[in-house]
Amino acid sequence: MKRKKNSVEDSTTLIALSDHPEQIYGSMETCAAAQENKNVFSDGVTRIDFVLVWEESVNPLKSAESDEVSSSSSRDTHRKWRTEFLSRLRTAGLHQETKEVVQGKTKTTYVLLSAPWNVLCYYAEEISVRVPLQAVTTPISIWSEKILEKLHIPNIMAQDVPNLPPDYYTCQFRSNKLERFLGHENKDTFFKTTQRHQILYEILARTPYGSLKRGEVGIGRLVSEHVLTAAFPLHEGPFEMPKTPVDPQSLNMRQILHHYWARWACWRKYQPLDHIREYFGEKIALYFAWLGFYTGWLLPAAVVGFIIFLFGIWLMVTDVAAEELCTSGDTFVMCPLCNICRYWNLSSICYTYKAGLLFDNGGTVFFSIFMSLWAVTFLEYWKRTSSILSHRWDCSEFEEIEERPRPEFTALAPMTVRNPVTGAEEPYFPETQRLSRTLTGNMVIILMIAIVLIFLIAIILYRTILSIIIYRSQNGFFIFSAGRIASLTGSMLNLLVILLLSRLYTYLAQILTRWEMHRTQTKYEDAFILKVFIFQFVNFYSSPVYIAFFKGRFVGYPGKYNTLLGIRNEDCGASGCLIELAQELLVIMVGKQVISNIQEFVLPKLKAWWHRRKLKPAPSQEVIDEPDSEPGLSPWEANYQLLVCEGLFDEYLEMVLQFGFITIFVAACPLAPLFALINNWVEVRLDAQKFVCEYRRPVVERAQDIGIWLTILKFISYLAVITNAFLIAFTSDFLPRLFYRYTTGSMRGYVNFTLSVAPANYTQSHMTCRYRGLKDDKGQPTQDYYHLLAIRLSFVIIFEHVVLLIGRIIDWMVPDIPEEVEIKVKREHYMAKEALAENQSLSRTVLEEMERQISELRHRGRTQSPMNDISSPEQEDKPTV
Repeated sequence: MKRKKNSVEDSTTLIALSDHPEQIYGSMETCAAAQENKNVFSDGVTRIDFVLVWEESVNPLKSAESDEVSSSSSRDTHRKWRTEFLSRLRTAGLHQETKEVVQGKTKTTYVLLSAPWNVLCYYAEEISVRVPLQAVTTPISIWSEKILEKLHIPNIMAQDVPNLPPDYYTCQFRSNKLERFLGHENKDTFFKTTQRHQILYEILARTPYGSLKRGEVGIGRLVSEHVLTAAFPLHEGPFEMPKTPVDPQSLNMRQILHHYWARWACWRKYQPLDHIREYFGEKIALYFAWLGFYTGWLLPAAVVGFIIFLFGIWLMVTDVAAEELCTSGDTFVMCPLCNICRYWNLSSICYTYKAGLLFDNGGTVFFSIFMSLWAVTFLEYWKRTSSILSHRWDCSEFEEIEERPRPEFTALAPMTVRNPVTGAEEPYFPETQRLSRTLTGNMVIILMIAIVLIFLIAIILYRTILSIIIYRSQNGFFIFSAGRIASLTGSMLNLLVILLLSRLYTYLAQILTRWEMHRTQTKYEDAFILKVFIFQFVNFYSSPVYIAFFKGRFVGYPGKYNTLLGIRNEDCGASGCLIELAQELLVIMVGKQVISNIQEFVLPKLKAWWHRRKLKPAPSQEVIDEPDSEPGLSPWEANYQLLVCEGLFDEYLEMVLQFGFITIFVAACPLAPLFALINNWVEVRLDAQKFVCEYRRPVVERAQDIGIWLTILKFISYLAVITNAFLIAFTSDFLPRLFYRYTTGSMRGYVNFTLSVAPANYTQSHMTCRYRGLKDDKGQPTQDYYHLLAIRLSFVIIFEHVVLLIGRIIDWMVPDIPEEVEIKVKREHYMAKEALAENQSLSRTVLEEMERQISELRHRGRTQSPMNDISSPEQEDKPTV
């Protein structure tokens, strides 16, 4: 049953909790052990779980006189919002401590936040935090490690990383079953640091600072509106190793990750995935697990591709058709490639024709089949690895059971609906409104794709016009290379357009996806990713698809050329379209990777240097509320100087687009997997260094898998089979060569076979010229053309069905979830059921006491609200924002 939200919910605050945590869960310890690190309040005991930061002018009155009235009003509004937000956080039970640092004319305010034990317990149950029941003693094994061990080969990739996080059987936390969980005796270590960050962020994300009707809720909007400059959890100390030798077991997790993972010296070592997950959370750990897995699988693809490339070099020397072309002299006089171009001899493209054999030979057929099966096998084994990791990291049921609505969705949904399973009231956004918003977003996507195609046509015209300009220059060298110059500069211009349009559309997609009001974070991210990928797919692949399947197909023949906007349709270069396709792939794929790696290496360092320069303490620096401060920066100041982590979207998108290049067009460039492998070796260390050294610590996000990216990868792998079939059949010379060899018994005369004589009515000159194509002297297709067309279509059907059938067999043979993981899941469910059973462990008296305290807690949450709001009876069981 749906119902509208009560209007009083706009001002309902989080539950008010006691400032005396020792009064809750009476049998628990009351004193937390002092922390050895500096991430504590001034009392040296209270842990810092989150930091809020904002900057203000030291003399606001003087600055207000020089600014406009609207700017002054905006500052007053921001100050009001901050005050309201912090007030509601105090009401929610969070401890706060304020630090103010004056640097020149700017005052930076740091608000340190800490969640007491009772807040942690309440929200841990609210957001389904998983806690340990029993340690898992089964050793963790790596498939490559097993293979090397069987082959008796030393494993140079292994390394002994200290402080391996233990593995546990876990279940969702329940405060009234506390004594059944491991480590419940110590309140300071029971919840992991990352879980404390999760809880704090949940509170910050759902806390309002104004009217919910205007969407004035949550830390995200406060930062985007520049009310707050930053909000982040703290790193666990510095990443640099101590200057004096120490026991590796005494290093903090950030130092371990830097020394054993983020350094360039670790390029050939296994990634410490459990340590990454322990420090950064499951979502980031799954990304690095996938990136490492993908990079490892690229190694056999790169080796096979390099062998195919060497085979192409051998063909350059031994190919009969190439030798015939190079020694033809003036035998084959070719028709002009444009209306103002001259006749030319086919022998002039000898070296270019031989270079084309590097990418267009019989080996590419085998390599296309190999890469298609490689892609299917890679994805099947990744699903298997992903299921192992998601279970080990307690995320195997996250999306189906544990994931909660996004705080923004909860705040802005106009009505609620009763969950048919749990019976609880949940926020609801009408499907009709969401549908209209989704349709609007799709229209914008179609518009942007149309813009991409317009730019593609513009680049086609650019290449044609540039060729004409070069031919008119009367420069012999440039005239001879006109086609290559136009093609290469067109590829570079296309790359520039791609990068510019990508930034514009990504920003637009964020706005559209937020407007569509998706219920969970996973659905929100999937919708955003799908929007951007559809656009990027057209953006990056439209030019290669045009060269592979459309360029040179609609040119016509001498005396009857087809035109576009009055300009003769673009033809393939003298050496064919496949070498142009290989050039386009190398420019776009390798060029984008080089630019991205330079950006990832240089830009963060420049940004960090500029940020530190702005925040460099002035001689008159003054620290308030910290009289006993030690020399040097405090942890919150040092972390504030780091860069904001912008998420994993760009990293995933770069790798998925790369996957598309090495599978969809691999028949045109067998070296693509090798370039991808080299890039990914660099990418792993660059990303590791950014997260460990240059980024502020991101808030932990849980994830069950890599999300919709896996679906996109499957789509690409199936598309690759079809694309490579058509590429070999219609763009490559493989089938014409095979057909000619079969009909004549040798390759002698193949060059003459591929050329037609210009029609008699072609009166540009009295001399006879040749052009590419199987046509008669009237420009009509010959019998060989139709025979070859039938062979090409048959090849496409056979290639597609055979490869897809083998792929399905591989899919059937490799189970997505290993048997041992299924057994562990069943055991974990059994243990969770036993642990949460009502008839064990705790006495009835303790249960009644805890229920009484929780009831009193909720009562205070309703009566101590600053607005004295009264929740409806349906809301009493669950406090809202």
